[in-house]
Amino acid sequence: MTVTVRFAPSPTGRIHIGNARTALFNWLFALNNKGRFIQRFDDTDIARSKQEFADAILYDLHWLGIFPDATEYQSRRFEIYDAAVERLKAAGVLYACYETPEELDLRRKVRRTRGLPPVYGREALALTTEQVAEYQADGRRPHWRFLLPNFSGDPLQPERTEIRWDDLVRGEETVDLASLSDPVLVREDGTYLYTLPSVVDDIEMGVSHVIRGDDHVTNTGVQIALFKALGAEPPVFGHHNLLTTVSGEGLSKRTGALSIESLRDDGIEPMAVASLAVLVGTSENVAAAHDLTELASHFDPAATSKSSSKFDPAELFVLNRVLLHNMPFDEARDRLMVLGIAGEQAQPFWLAVRGNLDRLADAGAWWRVLREGPREKPDFSDDDRDFLHQALDLLPEEPWNGTIWKDWTGKIREATGRKGKALFMPLRLALTGLPSGPELADLLPLMGREGTLARRP
Repeated sequence: MTVTVRFAPSPTGRIHIGNARTALFNWLFALNNKGRFIQRFDDTDIARSKQEFADAILYDLHWLGIFPDATEYQSRRFEIYDAAVERLKAAGVLYACYETPEELDLRRKVRRTRGLPPVYGREALALTTEQVAEYQADGRRPHWRFLLPNFSGDPLQPERTEIRWDDLVRGEETVDLASLSDPVLVREDGTYLYTLPSVVDDIEMGVSHVIRGDDHVTNTGVQIALFKALGAEPPVFGHHNLLTTVSGEGLSKRTGALSIESLRDDGIEPMAVASLAVLVGTSENVAAAHDLTELASHFDPAATSKSSSKFDPAELFVLNRVLLHNMPFDEARDRLMVLGIAGEQAQPFWLAVRGNLDRLADAGAWWRVLREGPREKPDFSDDDRDFLHQALDLLPEEPWNGTIWKDWTGKIREATGRKGKALFMPLRLALTGLPSGPELADLLPLMGREGTLARRP
């Protein structure tokens, strides 16, 4: 059996870090099992689903390093769902209901006052032909519910019926179908809710493993029953914990909270996002993986906590710095060229500055310092100004070798008596305009003698 997974968001907004967690869990599971990854868009809600969002989701996935083996759209598969509906009707497990939302709400309130669970009481099963005709005459159109197999004889007398599965993440899980309402599969206007298309597609596409957020645990009990009603063996399920903001709020595509787009625009590296999205809330240490293959070697669905995990964006910058500090020039070259950083000095410049970057784009500012000098001239005291004039007079002639900084500062120390911060800080401010940054021993050869002397205060 080929392991086949799917990522099935609704294209109603940009995906966020929580969505990316689900996509990455599936991708890494497929990677570790030499399986297939299907990108499936749950776009049956035609009014809210937009192609622009589907395209943006694919772009975000590609940026993270996820390249689906197939891309499917549920809006193009309605005939398949229609056929499944007819099969369920013929089997007597899909029945018409005529209640309005207000009537259903009233019934739930009545059940609560009686100490009963607020589930649907299957009143529609008891409707007479005359009552149905009356509803239809009034212009009511039915919605269709799936009859859960939680009874032995009379469907109006549900009894405890446990659906069990060995969850990839959570271990043994149980859902009692008697505690649930028969789910609506088809709305009054004939459109489909999530459940039926999802199950039908999983069957048709040969999905072997469904890995998703733990907000779907209860849904899984219903879906397993629906798989069996359609004559199919259910896939293996795994439900990972959800991510929240630092304040504990849930994430939403509609609000754009921690969207992949916003993180990318903020200069975060894709592997910083992927590493934190996958490893936070697991027993693994959160560390920056170089690529998804390396991350896959640290991925174990069963190592995921059952409780939700808070996602702190500040941790992304820690991982970002690690990735940049270790990034070879060959990986950075094309992106540096976009910033105007090219030529013979590009590689030694990158090796000099990468250890001081929070974002790769920050290299552009250091390139300007190297080429043009400090953006603003520092305000030196008279003593420091005299010291710098004396120091620059001692600058050795070219050609320079790798010891130029050590040789020059040795002469300055001997001539002026200055050492430590009193020697190095004025030099750093004069050469870069900033109190901290890359090693001056690495920058000085890139500035050259002429460029260094041009920084004389």
